[in-house]
Formats: sequence, structure tokens, C-alpha cells
Amino acid sequence: MNRFLLVFEGVGMALESIRSNKVRAALTIAGVAIGVFVVVAMGAVVNGIRASFQQDLEQIGATTFIVQRRSSGISGCDGTDEKCPDRSNPPISFAEWDMIKRIPGVENVIGVLGGQGNFAYRNSRVDNVGYDAYSVEWPSVDASDISPGRNFTRAEYDAGQPVVLVNDTLKAQLFGESEAIGKQIMISGRQFTVIGIYAPKAGFLKSLEGKGPDTPRAIIPIQAAVRSLDVWRNNLSLLVRPSKSVTQGEVMDEVLASMRARRGLRPGDRATFYLVEQDRLMDTFNQLFGAIFAVGLALSAVALLVGGVGVVAIMMISVTERTREIGVRKALGATSGTIRWQFLVEAATMTSIGAFVGLGLGALLAWVIRTNTSIPATLPGSIVATALIASAVTGVAFGMLPAMRASRLDPVEALRHE
Repeated sequence: MNRFLLVFEGVGMALESIRSNKVRAALTIAGVAIGVFVVVAMGAVVNGIRASFQQDLEQIGATTFIVQRRSSGISGCDGTDEKCPDRSNPPISFAEWDMIKRIPGVENVIGVLGGQGNFAYRNSRVDNVGYDAYSVEWPSVDASDISPGRNFTRAEYDAGQPVVLVNDTLKAQLFGESEAIGKQIMISGRQFTVIGIYAPKAGFLKSLEGKGPDTPRAIIPIQAAVRSLDVWRNNLSLLVRPSKSVTQGEVMDEVLASMRARRGLRPGDRATFYLVEQDRLMDTFNQLFGAIFAVGLALSAVALLVGGVGVVAIMMISVTERTREIGVRKALGATSGTIRWQFLVEAATMTSIGAFVGLGLGALLAWVIRTNTSIPATLPGSIVATALIASAVTGVAFGMLPAMRASRLDPVEALRHE
């Protein structure tokens, strides 16, 4: 019971110190609040981005993997560096695409190319619009909603028919409120027929690649893009989806062996292509954002240090101002441990106030991000708990010196203090 009374008394003393030293207290609380805000805000953003990234990968399919020319990891290179070992990798060919389709256990293989073009309809024009060139099975790895309109058919794909799907944003920029289905538009000087309007699902990965819902974009059959547009075939990537009767590992082994054999690679030769499963993509994500979060923790530690220095300053002033009071308490039987406990509670209360301010600001930022972007930023319970514990520990650690000084005061000398 006495402990609880001491806690309440310590909290009251902290509030009184804040009222008596408003400027110093504000700086202390601000330092702690900034430190907590940085940790909470970055935790919310990273947690939201991770959830969004995971949703994007789930749309592709849990067992789907990518066959591509070069590495996509942080340590990878894009081939522009002359020292890059992947520079000489031959592009993934259409013949290799056909070969992988025939491998037992492969359900389907979606080809992916990308390009840019100038889109025009009558007097409306949108330049440098990115487009994705897909094979006909692309809806199986993309959760975009097509309405109104439809996807291109197998016959249209095989014949290289110049048809196109545009997203909501591009449709609005070209047609406004007018009907778009069936209209003829020009893409880099070539005529295409609009057959569908699609709404891409918002996600961090898509936004990062410029494929979010707010970016004008289009989808074109690969055959039409190759025949009618200046699309760069050397960037072909393949999304391979194994059938449910086999494991991802079994199909990846078959694809690896088939690709090495087709390219004439002997045992021990470096592979001139990459197979990328979702676990590797998540590892890349964790490496990248883990490094960013580490920087945030360092900044937070600096802010908490500033707050801790403020705690020492205010608590030292508090000890000086209450020297006679401490003497009276000791004369009435208060032990050194009791005095020390009260001052530690006071210090922890001050930093905890800063922590709650930081948590409030972090929660507000998470709400703003969640309501205005595709990132579902949320406050993880672990981050909240860590922030509160860190602030309390900061208060106790930096309040220890003033608390020890107060507990060691001689009651006789303290009573003489004016």
C-alpha cells in the first residue's frame, strides 16, 4: 500500500516540477516525445509497408516464382556497371518461355514486359505513360478489377491484335466522363482499341513500381506490343505458377535444370539467369527497411538522450528546492530508499508524459498515412510497449543521480537549508 502511495506522491511531485520549471520541462518532454515519435512513426510505416508488400505477393500467388535475367536483390546489379557479373547474361527468350510452359508440374507461365508510350485520343494526350505487356493469363497474378470491359482473348493475343486496357486514371485523362470501351486511341503513333477499364489494387509494391491507382497506366498483350510498339524484348520476365499437385521446390529444380541445359551451362558454371521466390523478395524487403529502421532507432536514441539530460537538470533543481522538505521527511522516519523511490517515480513520470505525447503524434501520423495512401500504417503493440518501456527506463536511468543525491542528504544539514 505504501508503495502505491509513494507512486501517487511521486507523480504529484513530477507535475509540480513541471509547473515550476515550464521551459525546462517542456524541453525534456519534447526530447522524449520526439524520440518516441520517431520510433513509433517508423514502426507504423514499416509495419504498414510490410503488410502491403505481403498483400502484393499474395496476389501473385504463394508458390509463384520469377524467372528473370538479372538479380533483384540489394546486392544485385542492373547490368549498367561494366564490373557487373550479370552484364553478359542473355535475355530470357520467347523460346525459353515456351520450354518452361511444357515442363510437367507448371500450371501456367505469364510473360511480363514493360514500356512507355504517348497516349492520345482526339485532342487529349498523355505522354510517357507506362504500360505492362502481359500474356493472356495475367489476371491470375493480378487482383485488378476489370469493369467495364474485358480482358483480351487468346485469339486476340495470338493474332497480335492491337487492343488495350487502360486504368481509371488514364481513362479519365483521355476520355473524361465519356465512354471509352470500343474507342480507338493512338499509342506512340499506332492505333489501338480500348477493350477494358481496370482498377489496380492499391499496394506498396505497385506504387513503388509506378503502377498504383493514381498513376496513368495501361495493359497491352505482349504480342501486340512486340509487333506494334517499340517494346524492349530483352527485359522479358516470367511468372511461373506451379500446379497444386507439386511443390514449388520441385518445379524450380526442373526449371533450373532445363534453363541450364538449354543455355549449355556445365556443372560449376555460373547461372546466367535468376529464379526468385517470394521468400527472397521478403528478405530483400527486410534488409532494406531493417536498415532504415536502424537509422530511425539511432535518431530516437539521440532524442531520448537529450530528454534524459533534461531530466537530470530538472531533478537536480528539484532536489535543491526541496532540500528542507527531504530533511523533514527523514526526520519523520523516511528511509533513503523511500526518498530515492519518490524521485525515480518523479523522473519516470516526466519521461512517460513525453512518451504519451510521442505516441499520440505517431498514432496521428499513422492515421494520416492510412487514410491518404495505400499503406495500411498501424501501430504494432510491440512498438508501443517498447516505446513506453524505453521512456520509463530513460527516466529511471537519468533520474538515478538526482535520486541518489536526495537520498544521501544529511537530515540535520537539510533542515538548516533555507
